[in-house]
Amino acid sequence: MYADGSTERITTDQQWRAATGPLQTADVLMGEEYDARKETPGWSSPGFDDTGWQPAVTATDITAEVVAQTDAPTRVEREIKPVEVTEPAPGVHLFDLGQNMVGSVRLTVSGPAGRKIRIRHAEVLGPDGTAYTANLRTARPVDTYTLKGGGPETYEPRFTFHGFRYVEVTGYPGKPSPDAVTGRVMHTAAPFTLSFHTDSALLNQLHSNITWGLRGNFLSIPTDTPARDERLGWTGDINVFSSTAAYAMESARFLTKWLQDMRDGQTDDGSFPNVAPNLGDVGDGVAGWGDAGVTVPWNLYQAYGDTQVLRDNWPAMRRWITYLEKHSTGLLRPAEGYGDWLSVEADTPKDVIATAYFAHATDLVARTAHVLDEDPAPYEDLLTRIKAAFNRAYVSPDGRIKGDTQTAYVLALSMDLLPAALRKPAADRLVALVQERDWHLSTGFLGTPRLLPTLTETGHTDVAYRLLHQRTFPSWGYQIDRGATTMWERWDSIKPDGSFQDVGMNSFNHYAYGSVGEWMYQNITGIAPAAPGFREILIRPRPGGEVRSAEGRYDSLYGPVTTRWSQGEDFTLTVSIPVNTTAQIWVPARRASDVTRRGGRLLRMADGCAVFAVGSGTHHFLTRGGPRG
Repeated sequence: MYADGSTERITTDQQWRAATGPLQTADVLMGEEYDARKETPGWSSPGFDDTGWQPAVTATDITAEVVAQTDAPTRVEREIKPVEVTEPAPGVHLFDLGQNMVGSVRLTVSGPAGRKIRIRHAEVLGPDGTAYTANLRTARPVDTYTLKGGGPETYEPRFTFHGFRYVEVTGYPGKPSPDAVTGRVMHTAAPFTLSFHTDSALLNQLHSNITWGLRGNFLSIPTDTPARDERLGWTGDINVFSSTAAYAMESARFLTKWLQDMRDGQTDDGSFPNVAPNLGDVGDGVAGWGDAGVTVPWNLYQAYGDTQVLRDNWPAMRRWITYLEKHSTGLLRPAEGYGDWLSVEADTPKDVIATAYFAHATDLVARTAHVLDEDPAPYEDLLTRIKAAFNRAYVSPDGRIKGDTQTAYVLALSMDLLPAALRKPAADRLVALVQERDWHLSTGFLGTPRLLPTLTETGHTDVAYRLLHQRTFPSWGYQIDRGATTMWERWDSIKPDGSFQDVGMNSFNHYAYGSVGEWMYQNITGIAPAAPGFREILIRPRPGGEVRSAEGRYDSLYGPVTTRWSQGEDFTLTVSIPVNTTAQIWVPARRASDVTRRGGRLLRMADGCAVFAVGSGTHHFLTRGGPRG
């Protein structure tokens, strides 16, 4: 449009011409083939002679609505050099990048024209020491480059990406140097907002695995896995991971855009899809998956304090509750869906899970109504009735819950479904179930993110730490001790005997179990919002387990929040609070008189802590003799 109001439309019509170039094939799942001999110098410059080119084919107009991209673009964020190069077979060169990553490689090579180089990508190695790709199913993790000859050449695939740690190169002229391959890490280019460090190498690696899992699966949409022939926006994964993601990366724009995909996929009767963008062939309405249409807006509001995300999703959230109520019997949801996906020999009844999530989603919609000055009464009344139905159907008078699994108790406790008198018996039973498994978890996708928070909330932080430090299957430490550098889809993607799990469902980069990050950041480094958006901040580190010191930083919208603590003969804590915010700082202590401080006003003693109110600035605390006296 010009200044005088006139418009001009510049289109690609029959005057455009086309020719076959060096890019022979390209697909995000099937790799790229590039023949450098077919490069045409100057083809994009004025005056180029395109006499031999063919007229372009005119296609029909696009009928779909085209909108501007609102989230950050996907870009190459960093580069990784190999840590080792081996030759497992003659002419087969294996580059180990030391990190499961997502992106592509830069290949540097010199050789004769026509030499074809095959670049194969893998997350892990097989028993023979070569790239293992059976778990990628029909995805073809191969890029092929044909040399043009005449000197050093550089190849960087542009129209594909892979999930990999290992790069297997065949056809390379001679013996490649380590510099022949460089890993190019790509993801949605939003800034990272968290640092986390402790004196525990295990927990530091776990944090790294969580962050790399996020990095590898935030590519325009939140995928379930970036390597195999799927790479879809499965809603259950981001349902459990969005709170952790909001700590680690500025996720507001990314997930706000994705929520539009959720709304676009919502059915006429209010059901949210199991995958967004919705492919139309994977179903909808599954408990813990479709609920992401409610939980993700709420989690974003808690992280960033922006009510607009609630306002944008309010009609869709209400329609979801209407759908759940309509498709319930006596306010009990049917026993269908994925359940507590990939739990360990602990099958929580699906009707228990679905009804618990029905209550939880209703609770969040009622809370959203309060925030938006809408009427919460219908949802508060519905929530009361769902809880009553849940307890009648699934809870015995002594607090035992149908299924008697860790996840059953975790959901009932964390979603506040039980009468006050049954909370302690239920919490005690949860701890007993953990102990019966020799202090191991049995939870899957839906139970795991709530397991440690529930233990802490019910006074069992010591058990939470015991699970966090566990090194044998099933545990986070088990994965790390077997070389994991991202989160696995299964607790035993590599079994204790060294063999692989079923190739049909065995990703080595799948962030759902990384949802433990939220508990780590709130309870080890001790940084949590006391009000949406961190306008008010809760600082409450909980020393325990094998951790004797920790430090962290979260870049809130108001500025960085930092903590640093150590536990020796004394307990020391240093906290920095940004301007325009206030904080409550919970300092572990037996008595308030044991605490010396620079900054802060004592409010009270509570739950083994001296609680102080502070404003912005840096504050120092020391508990003589430590919190245990």
